[in-house]
Amino acid sequence: MTAGMTLMNGTTAEHELAALQREHGRPLFALLLRLCDGDRQRAEDLVQETLVRAWQHPEALRADDFDSVRPWLMTVGRRLAIDARRARQARPPEVGDAVLENARVTSDHAERAAAALDVRKAVKTLTPEHREVLVLVYFQGASVAETAAALGIPPGTVKSRAYYALRALRRVLPGYAADLR
Repeated sequence: MTAGMTLMNGTTAEHELAALQREHGRPLFALLLRLCDGDRQRAEDLVQETLVRAWQHPEALRADDFDSVRPWLMTVGRRLAIDARRARQARPPEVGDAVLENARVTSDHAERAAAALDVRKAVKTLTPEHREVLVLVYFQGASVAETAAALGIPPGTVKSRAYYALRALRRVLPGYAADLR
């Protein structure tokens, strides 16, 4: 479509849209900038969408009911801004690059599986007495009293076996020593 032409189906010509942009673009942008909390890109997008709506509805721009199309443009722009805000609130917030740079890096499944294999291998090197105390207390979550009752040994023995078992694991797993403290 070239300037100065009106399409046969009654849509607004490009020169009329350009005139709308020149006459009403700045006030419309100012309104939308306030409604978008100062986000210039979003406000520019909404101005463009408002003008697209004007292009799609030329009958509203040529109505004899009002002297200026500015109120119609402002209303359409305001409604588009409200719809955009509601759409943003309906989905999870967007994350900027700065947030990602400061985010904690979590290990992936492969690293956890490899670590579990290393720990299993190291636990197998313990004596059977130390291994059964370690399994009950640390892997099955039993208390010292429950472990003592299950194994038929005094609670002090459970504590000392657990201590020496962890000490032996620290020697076998030097890279994991911080995790075993």
